[in-house]
Amino acid sequence: MHISYDRDGDTAYVSLVARIPDGAAVRQVTVEGLAAEAEVVLDVDEAGRLLGFEVIGARAGLPAELLDRAAPTG
Repeated sequence: MHISYDRDGDTAYVSLVARIPDGAAVRQVTVEGLAAEAEVVLDVDEAGRLLGFEVIGARAGLPAELLDRAAPTG
């Protein structure tokens, strides 16, 4: 598992596999019910397996300790 975080955009990505090849995520599923200020989008492969997920509004939806340890992006 790898976590990256863009502080400027307040967006985090949690990858559940070592590497997600280009085009492997064939479907994105938006999940409701986290925090009102956060949105979660799941990346799913052709077989329906979860590859990773993006959290938009990460400060509202994820623990601060997790974001502090995340690799910076952007």
